[in-house]
Amino acid sequence: MKTIKTYIFLFTAFFLLGSCDKDFVEINTNPYAINEVEPGLLFANSQRLAHIGGWAGEHTIVQHFVNAYNSGATLGFNFNADIDGISNPQWDASYPDALKNLGQAVVLLGEDGAQSNLLSMIRIWKAQIFMGLVDHYGDVPYFNAGKAVTDGIFYPEYDDDAAIYDDLYTEITAALAALNPSGDFVSADLFYGTNGSVPSGDAATQVAKWKKLGNSLLLRLGMRYSKVNASLAESIVSEAVAGGVMTANADNAYLTYDGSLYSNGGNASLRNFSYFNYAAEPLVDQLKSTNDPRGKFIVASYDEPAAITDGVPDTVLANQFGVPVGVLSGTIAADIAMATYRGPKGGGLNYSQMNIYSVASPVAPRVFVTYAQTSLLLAEAAAMGWISGSAQDFYEDGIAADMQWYSQYPNSEVTASEIATYLSQPGVAFDAANALELINTQYWVVNISNGSEAFANFRRSGFPTLSRNDFDDSLLANGGDGFVRRMSYPDRESSANETNYSAAAAAMGGDVLTSRVFWDKP
Repeated sequence: MKTIKTYIFLFTAFFLLGSCDKDFVEINTNPYAINEVEPGLLFANSQRLAHIGGWAGEHTIVQHFVNAYNSGATLGFNFNADIDGISNPQWDASYPDALKNLGQAVVLLGEDGAQSNLLSMIRIWKAQIFMGLVDHYGDVPYFNAGKAVTDGIFYPEYDDDAAIYDDLYTEITAALAALNPSGDFVSADLFYGTNGSVPSGDAATQVAKWKKLGNSLLLRLGMRYSKVNASLAESIVSEAVAGGVMTANADNAYLTYDGSLYSNGGNASLRNFSYFNYAAEPLVDQLKSTNDPRGKFIVASYDEPAAITDGVPDTVLANQFGVPVGVLSGTIAADIAMATYRGPKGGGLNYSQMNIYSVASPVAPRVFVTYAQTSLLLAEAAAMGWISGSAQDFYEDGIAADMQWYSQYPNSEVTASEIATYLSQPGVAFDAANALELINTQYWVVNISNGSEAFANFRRSGFPTLSRNDFDDSLLANGGDGFVRRMSYPDRESSANETNYSAAAAAMGGDVLTSRVFWDKP
């Protein structure tokens, strides 16, 4: 009897185990889970995540913007302070986010070449992101970056910034050569895909747009060499022009927002923390001195600076005043008699702020590479004799293109007559003897929506002519000239990747704000 019971038990156990395996996969699979990732969507996400600078960061360094409050979390570049949270955004948006997406997309694409256009777009966009990293920090992980999963490299070395730029040239040119107008259409592309400016399925037009974008990036890269290797700069610039750069605003690479589901996150703090939102004196003075018709869309004066609410701000340019750079809010507010400063206003300061209903609105487009930028770089190249064409024509076309672009901002439009009048203004009208300053000062204004590019070009060109921030002498140490020349590495790198971080810091002349990237020649 005991033996029979044993057999019955074993039979029942095997039966139950078999029943447990029946439909096991189906039962334990979430029908709503994402099991496969489309490489095109990863690419699109990298476009969405790419960094173009912040108001408290790059825009403050180049004196577009100022935060006059230096208490706690608001301390930053206006007081020459090296604050981790303000230096980190470019790094954080690139390595764990955008570049991680691009690396995974490349792995998924494999080597079959079926989506060669997508792969080429990824290579161009990856180069754009790494250009931003080098421009901000100098030496960064590049050749072994993003290989933790594929190669087990968890602590990548930092590569020489000049060597990275050499490879970026190779990547962009190779990707441009591989673009195929008869190849795959990348519908997910946020710039020129189905939801961008190109009809669905029109690969030829999309490829033509990417060729212009890639060559415009190549032009930008070439111009970075202008002071450290003029002959190389001329060669790369000439190659980019021959390949075909942007020729109209329709070529611009940018993102749009509806203000509801999707908003321009870079402008969120201006509305939510208006207490610290002020235009810098050099920017406002430039707009006023040249009667710039863009001015009313860039800066505004509000009834209550400490709590901007919906309403109609004062945008008359003559009524705008920028906050002096490097001056404490307490010093300004204490000047009730307005003997030196404009004193307080409501709960804030009696100065202009960014126009949150136009350039700084939640629906303002996010621009990466534009025809206006490109045309102004061409103007400088022509003035240097590196390319054919009229420097004046490129210069005026760049200004006009930027002003026409303002129709993309809410409540904004610059008329043709305003453009014509502006181009003849003293301080704007083209003068060959003063060409480089005129061109690069306009580049500074054009990049009011791209702080990263404004920061890079200010260091490269030396224009506009800004007075250094003399809040203290910290930026005069280590051979500094009083300006922030680079951003520091994230603090966590000194512990998470200590050996490689220390080597990079030593190679850069110290992980400090006064060190220079390779193309930033004194």
